[in-house]
Amino acid sequence: MAKTTERSETERSTSQFSTFSVGDMFFGVDVLQVQEVLKLQPMTPVPQAPDVIEGLINLRGQIVTAIDMRRRLTLPPRPVELSPMNIVVSTSDGAVSLLVDEIGDVIEVDAADFEMRPANLAPIARDIIRGVYKLKNNLLLVLDAERAVDLSLGKAP
Repeated sequence: MAKTTERSETERSTSQFSTFSVGDMFFGVDVLQVQEVLKLQPMTPVPQAPDVIEGLINLRGQIVTAIDMRRRLTLPPRPVELSPMNIVVSTSDGAVSLLVDEIGDVIEVDAADFEMRPANLAPIARDIIRGVYKLKNNLLLVLDAERAVDLSLGKAP
């Protein structure tokens, strides 16, 4: 029994994140929120939609809004030779696709290594990043998927 208790305590002290890159930033989103990862899908434009919305995709009969994370983070446009990837996340409003530059791996991090987001982040990044994990070679920015898809955040008053 003692080994089972120790193991469950260890499991509770780690988190798993599905990782992706946008520009030179390395993000992670809770693996339990990720519905699927896809290559670029055909998009239907949405007239008069906010600039960050790339369009709508048909995901096996489910209509999903695609948000361009480069635009969301006010980064320069994606180079033409770089085709975006879709990371479909589950939110309280349903599935939403985040268009990202590159998909990474699922990584496991120790909860004790979590730190609050740095104060020097750009305002929009501060709104959608919950915190960071210091990894061996870079920082993992923990994306708050609910806030990332909330288009009322980051707007000028």
